[in-house]
Order: sequence, then structure tokens, then C-alpha cells
Amino acid sequence: MIRKTSTNLLLGILAAGLVTVPCYGSATQQKITESQNAQKKSQEELSSTQSKIQSLEAQKGDLESYLTELNEQLTDLGNNLQEIENRSEEKQEELAKLENELADAQEREEKQYESMKLRIQYMYENSADSYVQILLESKSMADFLEQAENISQMTQYDRKMLAEYKETTEEIQDKEASIQKEQKELENLKQESLDKQDEISALVKSTHGQIEDYETQISQQESVEQSLLNQIAAQEDNINALIKKQKDEEAAAALAQQQAQAAQEAAERAAAEQAAAQSSSQAQQSVSENTQQDMSVEEDIQEDAVSVSSSGGNTYLGNFRITAYCAGTCCGGHSSGLTASGTTPQEGRTVAMGGVPFGTKLMINGTVYTVEDRGVPYGHVDIYFTNHQDAVNFGSSMADVYQVN
Repeated sequence: MIRKTSTNLLLGILAAGLVTVPCYGSATQQKITESQNAQKKSQEELSSTQSKIQSLEAQKGDLESYLTELNEQLTDLGNNLQEIENRSEEKQEELAKLENELADAQEREEKQYESMKLRIQYMYENSADSYVQILLESKSMADFLEQAENISQMTQYDRKMLAEYKETTEEIQDKEASIQKEQKELENLKQESLDKQDEISALVKSTHGQIEDYETQISQQESVEQSLLNQIAAQEDNINALIKKQKDEEAAAALAQQQAQAAQEAAERAAAEQAAAQSSSQAQQSVSENTQQDMSVEEDIQEDAVSVSSSGGNTYLGNFRITAYCAGTCCGGHSSGLTASGTTPQEGRTVAMGGVPFGTKLMINGTVYTVEDRGVPYGHVDIYFTNHQDAVNFGSSMADVYQVN
């Protein structure tokens, strides 16, 4: 009676445990779902923020390109203005040279004119005596006519030279007027160039201000982005912790079920032994012997329960999903070739899983691995392979996972 009572009591306790665990598991799953929904919302906000940053960066890039064009225009205008200055100086020098030439021509014209006037005056005043003297001094009529022709040619020469000096003077004046006109045009071009420089300089200043405004907005959005990244990382840690809790509850439920089964088997064995003892008519056994048998049965139950709680002293974590990956970008590997913990991954040793510290030892199908990488949540173990095809061939499966103590 004592033996049957203690056995039934133990079975009742184990059964109560089996009923309670699923309630906790359901509540944990609800928390996981809520946390995943919150994380999804944060991810959406992050995507929206990153899109804003990309848009702002693009607009800032357009403005920077425009600013480059404006600076190139300013450079071209500066070069053009310098060229106008050089041409203006050349025209000024040319104008000064023409003014000197004009002064010389006018001076020669005046001298020629004065000389011609003196000769004309002399010839007019002494024309009769001159011609009489020429006639008297001439040896013949031909000589007289020749002398008279010389006088006429001299007069024509004076007129011709005077006309040439006037023509030269007019030509110099025309050139001077043309250069002055060109110089005025250059001054207008110079003023237009200066006005254009002022206009572009104002645009440069305005564009700089717009770029600074975009930089401020980008900086603000980057702060939001970092805050969301931190929030998502915290949510990921929380989800991993909840998944771990769920897996622990599932493992505890599986353990309780195994313990209950072991207790039931032990109770059945005890009942069989009791029935065998009663059928052999061993009524002479003392109550103390029955008590010793009860204790023996309870010890058997406890030993059976302990035997299913661990494997070789390791803690059972649960039945996890098992996949494989390589270090290449095709599997999301880092360009440095290192793991998230900074180690060099090694086939047969390195696995990735969230929710546990780096360096945690996991036993899967008899092989002990070390958690050195991230990328998958708790309850999902990603095993490292050196060759990508080997990782593909590994596929996906479910396996019992133990934490090596």
C-alpha cells in the first residue's frame, strides 16, 4: 500500500508538470510573435529611413555636380576676364602708339604745310622776277621750259605730300576711333563678365547652403538609422532569448515526458514484482522487507529520470533546425573572411547561432562544435563548410542539440 501510494504520488507530480509546460510554451510563443512583429515594424522604419538617406544623398550628389559646374564656369569666366584685360591692355598700348604716330604725322603735316606756304608766298611775291631771271639765265627756250616745269613739279609735290599727310592723319584717326570702339566693347564685355561672375557666385553660395542643409538632414536620418539598428539588435536579442526560453520549455516538457514514461515503466515493473510476490504465497515477508522494496523501486524511478535528463553530462537544449553555410558572399559571408567573433572559421568546429555567448560548445549528432558566428536565431544552427557545394549538399534537417558543460 505504501509502495503503491508513493508511486502514484510521483506519477501525479510528473503528470501535473506535463500539463503546466504547454501553458508556458503558449505564452512564450505569443511573446515571440509580438516581438517579431515589433522587429518587423522597426525593419520597415529602417528601410524607409535608409531610402530617405539614399534620396538625400542622391539630391546632395546632384547639387555637388551642379556646384562643380558652377565652379568650372567661374574658372572659365576668370580666364575670360583675364583675356579681356590682356586685350584691353594691348589695345591701350596700340592706342598710345597711334596717338604718338598721329602727333608725329600732324607735326610733319604742319611743317610741310608751313614750308609750302612759304614757297608759295615767295613764288607769288617774286613770281615776275623769278620767271624773268629764269628766262635771262636760261641758255635756251628748252632750258627755260625745263626750269618752269621744275617749279611746277615742286608745287605739285608739296600738294601731293600735304594730301598724303592728311590721308595718313585721317587713317590714324580712323584707327584710333576703331581701337577706342573696340576698347569700349572690351569694357562692356568685362562688365558683363563681372556681372556673370557675381551671378554665379551667388548661385555657388546658395548651392553651398542647400548642400549643408542636405548634410544636416542626412546626419539626422543617420542618427535615426543608428537608433533603429540598435533597437533591432536589442529586439533580436530579446527574440533569441524568448526562443531559447521556448526551446528550454520544450526540452523540459520532453524531459518530463521521458521521466513520466520512466516512472510509469518503473511502476509497472513494481506492480509485476508485487503480483509475482503475492502469487508465490510469500506472505511471511515482513513489512520491513516491503518497505525496502518500495525504496528500491523509488530509486529505480529516480535513476531512470536522471538518465533522460542529460547525455554524458551535457544539457539538452532541444530539437533544432540544422543547416550549412560557407564564408562566401553567396552565403552572406563577410568580405574579411572572418566570423562575427573575429575568428577564422574552420570546418568541423565553427557554427553560427544567436542567443548564446561566443565560445559555447554544442554537441550535434555526436560532434562538438563552437559557436563563433551569427546570422541565424536561437534554435537554428548553421554549420560552417569550407566548400560552398558541400554546404548546399548538406541541406536542412532537425537534430537534438546538447550544450557541452
